[in-house]
Amino acid sequence: MMQFTGTPSHFLHQIAPFSIPTMNKNQIHQARPWPGFPTSKGLASFGDANCMEQLLVHCANAIESNDATLAQQILWVLNNIAPPDGDSNQRLTSAFLQALIVRAAKSGSCKMLAAMANAHRNLSVETHTFSVIELANFVDLTPWHRFGFTTANAAILEAVEGYSVIHIVDLSSTYCMQIPTLIDAIANRFEGPPLVKLTVPGVPKDVPPLLDLTYEELGSKLVNFARSRNVMLEFRAVPSTHADGFASLIDQLRLQHLVYAEAGEALVINCHMMLHYIPEETSAPLPNTNSNPYTFQPTLNPSLRTMFLKALRGLNPTIAILVDEDADLTSNNLVCRLRSAFNYLWIPYDTVDTFLPIGSKQRQWYEANICWKVENVIAHEGLQRVERVESKSRWVQRMRNAEFRGVSFGDETVSEVKTMLDEHAAGWGLKKEDDDLVLTWKGHNVVFATAWVPG
Repeated sequence: MMQFTGTPSHFLHQIAPFSIPTMNKNQIHQARPWPGFPTSKGLASFGDANCMEQLLVHCANAIESNDATLAQQILWVLNNIAPPDGDSNQRLTSAFLQALIVRAAKSGSCKMLAAMANAHRNLSVETHTFSVIELANFVDLTPWHRFGFTTANAAILEAVEGYSVIHIVDLSSTYCMQIPTLIDAIANRFEGPPLVKLTVPGVPKDVPPLLDLTYEELGSKLVNFARSRNVMLEFRAVPSTHADGFASLIDQLRLQHLVYAEAGEALVINCHMMLHYIPEETSAPLPNTNSNPYTFQPTLNPSLRTMFLKALRGLNPTIAILVDEDADLTSNNLVCRLRSAFNYLWIPYDTVDTFLPIGSKQRQWYEANICWKVENVIAHEGLQRVERVESKSRWVQRMRNAEFRGVSFGDETVSEVKTMLDEHAAGWGLKKEDDDLVLTWKGHNVVFATAWVPG
């Protein structure tokens, strides 16, 4: 068993747990679980990020083995060293602690932890539902999304040059927030604006950020905006969901492709932080090139992600853009997943101090969204665990296996990204890896952008 600094794990096992029923909110924070344990002030030596990670790992192992006594003792330590309003490492740890408590509440003998935590923490993560204006301002606060918008739009503009009809399939977690900027650029083309068709999956998302509009209302706003720029926009929302690999959307695109492929219509597939919600493994649908691309058969099949990308390749798009977070949160092992998430999700907590003041509403919304992600990664399993981010190298291999070929971003795109980053804190950076661009924070990979054409 792994040791954490300062307190041997065998010593923790010898300590009697404190009594839950007699504790109130203040007692939980103040009481010590065993005689002679250091006071809250004496817990400072536990407060570095590495030690917090080790404590979380110990707690996860205890919960998974239904060792309620050990889990309870470590929980006491974490409650004292990681307040939800502390520094960035403390808030990060607090989010993971809350997620572990939610997980513990679902498991056998560890249900006692939930009783303790309920007196001290709100177990439900309340995320904000944005208006269009709020969401537009929100995504502009940080390069996290703007990086993908900038790289994607530049690559799309170059790929569709000369086309009179452009069909954009926007698989985005941010409700088409990059589209107005793209329409502005398209409107200024030398050869005049084209007809733009915009297709989105029209099932409301159950993951943050959430929007207070229906897709029909969103489409109406985008159509009106395009009209103000003298661009004709046709908007369509196809009822489809990530849970089945956007099967009905693929089916509709295949039918359209047969009709419009010979007419010289450019087909753009824009995937912005959405594909990692597709389950990475399944035993349900198999691709069928003769009819619907998803035919359900009770046999061992490739993952929905693999099938989805192969179906996209069959559409022969003019260009496909894939932007996502550069991490690996897919492990079936809780501790492995916890370590990967902890060593990636420190970044949004570290960056927030550079652009949002303490106590602001936007900061509350921002951190609530991170907490939601942490809880989904740690507390849930099966179909409920939708945050299954994969690394850039894994997605690159998936795209190549689907017979796509990577294309480089041009110098002009790189220049645009650098100009955008100049508007933000100095810790943000850009690096090129082969054909791809990667957004970094203090040298650590954050988000990648890749562009692909049929191979």
